[in-house]
Amino acid sequence: MTGSEESPSFRLAYVPGVTPAKWVRIWNERLPDIPLALVQVPAAEAPEVLRAGEADAGFVRLPVDRAFFSAIPLYTETTVVVVPKDHLITSADEVTLEDLADEVLLHPLDDVFDWDAPPGEPAFERPATTEDAIELVAANIGLLIVPQSLARLHHRKDLTYRPVTDAPQSSVALSWPEEATTDLVEDFIGIVRGRTVNSTRGRTKPPAEQQRKRSEPAGTRQKPAPKSTGRTPRARTAGGKPAPKRGKPRRRS
Repeated sequence: MTGSEESPSFRLAYVPGVTPAKWVRIWNERLPDIPLALVQVPAAEAPEVLRAGEADAGFVRLPVDRAFFSAIPLYTETTVVVVPKDHLITSADEVTLEDLADEVLLHPLDDVFDWDAPPGEPAFERPATTEDAIELVAANIGLLIVPQSLARLHHRKDLTYRPVTDAPQSSVALSWPEEATTDLVEDFIGIVRGRTVNSTRGRTKPPAEQQRKRSEPAGTRQKPAPKSTGRTPRARTAGGKPAPKRGKPRRRS
């Protein structure tokens, strides 16, 4: 390897709320010589990070531009409302949007839901981030609707959450630029899909042995030797028919 060549590496982007640890652990076990670098990005910026080649693949929130990106949907999250622990809503196991109609609902600028019209009463201004909105919930300024993973990510002892049964939901997918489906991307797809370490499914290049066999001329490939039956072959006549069996010699009297 010359000084101008770089060692292979894999850059994995992920948005807040996604925990890539288990997939990273499997990668490190299977490909210990290829470093995996994690790149955390805001959900709204993840597609541009992948489009610009700043990461090889990423865990993103759907939707993405399917004309440019490939995507493997992984799971859809439960939507919850974050409230103070002493709020009246905590008396219910779950709520609906109608139950929140008279509440002030915060709508941060990095909200992951594509609301046609956010429910509830609007706050005086929109907080810049979900983390800022969580602080406002703790200050009794309003409530916040988020995917459950974000409620857990920004957990506070003075706050809790309840599922909202009819709210929009957010789905997480593994995504990458379709024209940049490299072998390392295929390796990571295999890990996410649970393929075994010996599986070659999805590889863009066939194994070396298959390459060798394909390059051999048809006449040079050796046929397997016939299995031995353990019997002595019978002699054949000039016409190709088996020779008649010889009887035991008679004794002369």
